[in-house]
Amino acid sequence: MEKSRRRGRPGHDQDAVLAAAVRLFNTRGYDATSMFDVAESLGITKSTLYHHVSGKEQLLTMAVDRALDGLFEAAEAALREESAATVRLKDLIRRSVLVLADRLEFVTLLLRVRGNTAAEQHALSRRRELDRIVTDLVKQAQAEGGVRADVDAATAARLLFGMVNSLIEWYRPDRGAPESIADTVADLAFDGLRHR
Repeated sequence: MEKSRRRGRPGHDQDAVLAAAVRLFNTRGYDATSMFDVAESLGITKSTLYHHVSGKEQLLTMAVDRALDGLFEAAEAALREESAATVRLKDLIRRSVLVLADRLEFVTLLLRVRGNTAAEQHALSRRRELDRIVTDLVKQAQAEGGVRADVDAATAARLLFGMVNSLIEWYRPDRGAPESIADTVADLAFDGLRHR
């Protein structure tokens, strides 16, 4: 075959394949996206695509793990701090916003999984583990008197991350520096909107 007739483009690595797949999963949906769609979006053949990954399920696993790994790193960093639980909780919220801003498409996909595949079930299991970490931190903050004790800790954890996760609906890099948005979310979560 002549070089001019070859379909694949050089230079695509696994990260490029993953990024293309995540964009398609987020716009078309995981079920509606085929490996052919991913290959076509990159201008490569399906056989070239399979050189990088074993299939669509692997792409989904890699994508949600990219989001979850960042969130777990944020949790671990906040938990390592030697400060009051309320300070660590606020730092976790701030760090989570930064992860979301940095890995927006991956977190967006993570928040859309429903448990329909083994990869999705694995992602949901890891999300529940993260929920437990945040709930435990809320309980510690309540015990220290830094957070209202009349609110169920699990509910508070879900509401805090609901605020963080809502950013997938409106955040874009041109809407402000991630650090500024992270500070705003953390401040509002802990101080509210009321003028004091």
